[in-house]
Amino acid sequence: MESLGIGLIGTGYMGKCHALAWNAVAAVFGDVPRPRLAVLAEVSQALAETKVRELGFERATGDWRSLVNDPVVDVVSITTPNAFHPEMAIAALEAGKHVWCEKPMAVRLADAERMLAAARVSGKVGALGYNYIQNPLIGLMRRVIDEGQIGAVNHVRIEMDEDFMADPEELFYWKSEATSGHGALDDFGVHALSLLWVLFGGVARVCGHMTKPYADRPVKGGGRRAVETCDIATTMLELENGASGVICLNRSAWGRKGRIFVQIFGSKGTLIYDQERMNEVQLYIAEGPKETQGFRTILTAPHHPPYDKFLPAPGHGLGFNELKIIECRQLIGRIGGEKGTLIDFEDGIRIERTVDAIARSAHEGRWIEVAASVTEAAA
Repeated sequence: MESLGIGLIGTGYMGKCHALAWNAVAAVFGDVPRPRLAVLAEVSQALAETKVRELGFERATGDWRSLVNDPVVDVVSITTPNAFHPEMAIAALEAGKHVWCEKPMAVRLADAERMLAAARVSGKVGALGYNYIQNPLIGLMRRVIDEGQIGAVNHVRIEMDEDFMADPEELFYWKSEATSGHGALDDFGVHALSLLWVLFGGVARVCGHMTKPYADRPVKGGGRRAVETCDIATTMLELENGASGVICLNRSAWGRKGRIFVQIFGSKGTLIYDQERMNEVQLYIAEGPKETQGFRTILTAPHHPPYDKFLPAPGHGLGFNELKIIECRQLIGRIGGEKGTLIDFEDGIRIERTVDAIARSAHEGRWIEVAASVTEAAA
């Protein structure tokens, strides 16, 4: 494969994360050409030029449209606020570029469906930024489940909590605007659903509830503004394999910083994973003498690939940015024809349809079947 020309739109939290991944992927894995960090776009030329120097790109622009149409760009990383994803992704795909777009696909399901249609027509890769699934221990959990080590899975619980919106006097910002989506459901819930997708497959039906812990927030300069999104969401669900599940989401949970707590219960044992302790997993197997049964802790190590590409010694641990580097390698592989572990637009639309079903369920107060197609979703 020839070296890919990279265009990056947005240089905030996730933009920097993408830049670090593009900078490191060849050095870490050693089996792909070093990407060419070609063009960086920001809201102004001045900011773009500052970020070019910081992140190692060749050229700056204050116009993202010029980036997606630039012939030196092969892949466009989109790390802007959610509402901008559809227009940017569709423009990039129509310009013949591969797309690496942060989650969620879009604020509205109809826009996500348009993104999928554009990817199908273009024949290019449309990938989504679900880096938590790239943790080597998530791969281990999948193998443990597939091999039947904990028996038939009958129940799954996922809790995702952070406290960046826990303070009722925190200033109003874009994540409290309706233009950003439903709130915790699509800001957080898509990550929980990505884990379900990788470990088990799709969701058959859902029953959701969403709420606002605070009715309004202060505005810079004085006054208050009504909160338009729900920072708490809870969903009961039935997986396509028949297992039951619960997802609990909270962006206003004091003390929780990056918690994704997963419990998987089977007929022969249990798996437990916590994102705040992302380099260990707890495994309980109901076998042997009762007096010595108990959870055992498994730490990441070189025999959990691709941990070995980063570190030669067990127990030292990977971090959030390392998972993005793994995802970047998966994207390059997908462009080159490898299958790998990556949530593309084809898989991602199932997550978006599940989010849409949960939101409709919360508003209508009933169980709702998850649409399997655009036709069903529009019905």
